[in-house]
Amino acid sequence: MTGSPRPARLMDGTALARRLTDETTAAATALHRRTGTTPCLATVLVGEDPASVTYVRMKRNRCAQAGIRSRHLALPAATSTARLVDTIGELSADPDVHGILLQHPVGPHLDERAAFEAIAPAKDVDGVTTHSFAAMGFGLPGFVSCTPGGIMRLLDEYRVELSGKHAVVVGRSAILGKPAGLLLLGRDATVTYCHSRTRDLPALLREADVLVAAVGKPDFIRGEHLKPGAVVVDAGYNPGNTGDVHFASARERAGLITPVPGGVGPMTIAVLLAQTVQAATRQLGLD
Repeated sequence: MTGSPRPARLMDGTALARRLTDETTAAATALHRRTGTTPCLATVLVGEDPASVTYVRMKRNRCAQAGIRSRHLALPAATSTARLVDTIGELSADPDVHGILLQHPVGPHLDERAAFEAIAPAKDVDGVTTHSFAAMGFGLPGFVSCTPGGIMRLLDEYRVELSGKHAVVVGRSAILGKPAGLLLLGRDATVTYCHSRTRDLPALLREADVLVAAVGKPDFIRGEHLKPGAVVVDAGYNPGNTGDVHFASARERAGLITPVPGGVGPMTIAVLLAQTVQAATRQLGLD
């Protein structure tokens, strides 16, 4: 008589993010000792959305802990696209600023894509420009989108073999779903993108060796949808600390799974900090 299957192992993003941030702190310290320059991340926030204000404050606090200087620009909610683009252009031209983060989403009256494209590629540490997207697609040097980059580091940490595996990405946003698929494809996974128009989603989910859930709907994917032993990466974060995957049922069927919170989220900020120090190093001609 066999026992019931073991619950999936947790992919601990908090622990990995702490280690990556320690490495980033050491790199920032070494750069300052060598050059006298402290890496600087500029954050731009339009309006006073409570969640966005909280996220920016958290990122600035993490910068301070990692030895990264932060510069914050708070713009009124009524800011025009032209003013936002000009502000980001000024930061792009400022040699004392090494990375730029535009907190998104911005207001519906703004052209978010135009604002992203005002970020100089060398300072796009959030990986949001079309330049960065193309670099991810072609495997060229550049900065990855932070959440997909964090996902890849988690998969590597837990020695998930991607070559030849079927990866299913649920969601196709320009800063999460699409780049996640590109990065997985670059590691020789066979990638299927699923979205609101996908037919028979459960059938595709049951074929996934690796699942990335990035749809923005709480508990949208349940355990019965999964292939036994699948690697489940929940990149969703919804009110009440709920991911896109129904954790309890998914853990009974998956082989590896990220918790929410404590999985992908900490890795996003850790990658942002690491890429800021990398940007400063490159701009000083040391990489």
